[in-house]
Amino acid sequence: MKTDVFSFGVLVLVIISGRKNTILDKQGDTVGDLVRDAWRMWKEQRLHELVDPLLGDGYEVAEIMKCAQVALVCAQEDLAYRPAMTNVAAMLNSESISLPMEPKQPGTLIHGCADRDTTSTYVGQSSRTIDITITSSAPTSTRV
Repeated sequence: MKTDVFSFGVLVLVIISGRKNTILDKQGDTVGDLVRDAWRMWKEQRLHELVDPLLGDGYEVAEIMKCAQVALVCAQEDLAYRPAMTNVAAMLNSESISLPMEPKQPGTLIHGCADRDTTSTYVGQSSRTIDITITSSAPTSTRV
């Protein structure tokens, strides 16, 4: 079973930026989209601008950039390009900053109007599973 990692990617971007995922105006229309903003910053090599200013200098730039890029890979529009959660964990635990894939265009969230029940729905492609084998020489432990 493959778990969809889209929400995980959004959550990581929220943590890094200190921003909400979407910003709605008084009519309930989306005026800001964190995932799309982050992707645009990544494309323009300005991803460092995403980091919450309240963090000050209390973080490693390379680590934050890796986490943000992994988050963007998780939030890609096409499910077929999103990694499995085991691959996400491997990327985040890796000492290497080079990631096996570049993020493609992110998915879109559609919001209901403020005067109706507000809902968030992901609009994307149908799901396909990609089998990947991860080999590690490091010992692992399992908790029950």
